[in-house]
Amino acid sequence: MPEKANPLFEYCLRLGDTSLVLGQRLGEWCGHGPILEEDIALTNIALDLVGQATAFLKYAAEVEGNGRTEDDLSFLRDIRDFRNLLITEQPNGDYGQTIMRQFLVSAFLYYFYDELKKSKDKTLAALAEKSLKEVTYHLRHSSSWIIRLGDGTPESHQRMKNAIDELWLFTGDMFDMDETDKTLIVLGIAVDLNIVKASWQKKVTEVFTEATLTVPENVFMIIGSREGKHTEYLGHLLAEMQVLPRSFPGAQW
Repeated sequence: MPEKANPLFEYCLRLGDTSLVLGQRLGEWCGHGPILEEDIALTNIALDLVGQATAFLKYAAEVEGNGRTEDDLSFLRDIRDFRNLLITEQPNGDYGQTIMRQFLVSAFLYYFYDELKKSKDKTLAALAEKSLKEVTYHLRHSSSWIIRLGDGTPESHQRMKNAIDELWLFTGDMFDMDETDKTLIVLGIAVDLNIVKASWQKKVTEVFTEATLTVPENVFMIIGSREGKHTEYLGHLLAEMQVLPRSFPGAQW
């Protein structure tokens, strides 16, 4: 059965994959953070995201009903089968770029989960409510660093401007909707991303203003995650993430 044949399965993949890939990216900072406190903070956020990914992908596997597990979906799918938001697969860059990516995604997930907890699908609603508690911290943490760095030294301010230039063109992908979204919105299961976008834009503008940063306008947006289209970076990330399960199928420890 094609993965897009079941809208709910497809929807769960999007949620799980986004958290999984971002968690993997943040995990790359473990032992390399700019200060010990941030090394630990980023690692804890990564663990939260992997936990969220596990829950959503486990539910996706149940919905699919083909005997696959959350581990199978994480480690044994190819790049075109992944549905994570494009911004999550972008390289860490310097700490400013990592924090900017985290802020933009955390702001999105905060308002997304706040809407998803109203879903008529009880499992999705419960997972959203639990995830929202964690993302609340992620958003508070990243917001404070955006303000600190944006309104800091000339160098930190310039690095944050550079981060915006690198990442902003992927933000449109967060709000792209297709037939899967439309089908599930009618059923009261999915979230109308237009509602999320309005709240997200308000929050981003608020934080950027305090950080003396400017919200870009009229930027060409790169989309495609809904169709499994990705940037060059996801393949490299998956190769590292999946090497052990693919090299030793069925291995347990």
